[in-house]
Amino acid sequence: MADDRLIVALDVPNAHAGLELAAKIGDAVSFYKIGLGMLTGGGLALAHELKQEHGKRIFLDMKLFDISATVETAVRGLAQFDLDFLTVHGDPHVVKAAKEGAAGSDMKILGVTILTSLDRNDLDACMIQPGDIPDLVTTRAARALEAGADGVIASPQEAALIRALPEAKGKLIVTPGVRPAGAALGDQKRVATPEQAIKDGANHIVVGRPVWQADNPATAARAIIDSLK
Repeated sequence: MADDRLIVALDVPNAHAGLELAAKIGDAVSFYKIGLGMLTGGGLALAHELKQEHGKRIFLDMKLFDISATVETAVRGLAQFDLDFLTVHGDPHVVKAAKEGAAGSDMKILGVTILTSLDRNDLDACMIQPGDIPDLVTTRAARALEAGADGVIASPQEAALIRALPEAKGKLIVTPGVRPAGAALGDQKRVATPEQAIKDGANHIVVGRPVWQADNPATAARAIIDSLK
């Protein structure tokens, strides 16, 4: 079984392309992330097929946000797919509703703190309260975990701060914005290498383009896993 600390983001247009990519990667990866961008391209069908027919673990990255009743209903529906991780916004009312919806399933609810593509200028434009991003992220993480989240999504640069929180004991930290040394940053602004993210307390790292844009995605994935050892 491949090291499931590496989650590969299937950021491709549709389920057909996702299956092709997963076939190229083969046994090198056991955990995949399917995001909102593929929802209309058969993302749920792909999640089901990879899980049930190929034995892969699935992280559904929907970042749900709505009133409590709607979140609870949506999560209850998604829980039927026997998925492993689901993201919601880390606001306490959203987390609590998602946990209600996931009750009776093994699906872990992960709270999103602040998107790794955002910096302070972006937060100002969104009218988010003043303060340094690491402080805001750790406060949001603590509140999400207090509300019952099984873990949080945070940039690798905040992983160590979150891991140090009393609320984070026994909880998951999943870090996007991970780039192997020398890889292009793309649209990420708060990044770290895979080995640094794990060292700083992440349980799982999410890597997309450096794997699926590689000439040999399986080799790229294995190189990242090797760096974690």
